[in-house]
Amino acid sequence: MAMGPLLIGLYVFILAMFVGFEVITKVPPTLHTPLMSGANAISGITIVGALAVAITPEASVSNLLGAAAIAFATINVVGGFLVTGRMLAMFGSKKK
Repeated sequence: MAMGPLLIGLYVFILAMFVGFEVITKVPPTLHTPLMSGANAISGITIVGALAVAITPEASVSNLLGAAAIAFATINVVGGFLVTGRMLAMFGSKKK
């Protein structure tokens, strides 16, 4: 019985969801900001990879998935920077 690449990718995705959930629930609140910064860096890598996939001129499934990856990674990066900036402003000195 041969497993197709789609089925293997589905298994990896489901296992990554469980591992991600377990890691996120075990992280103390003081480490959320550094973890979020790491997630932003990974999203930057996702944007570069998706640009490489979506650059071909013909419309295909990989182009659509690349465009969706660019959109979602951009939302993650922008949201991460906004939340990080807000958290850093909370630790800064207050102006009177």
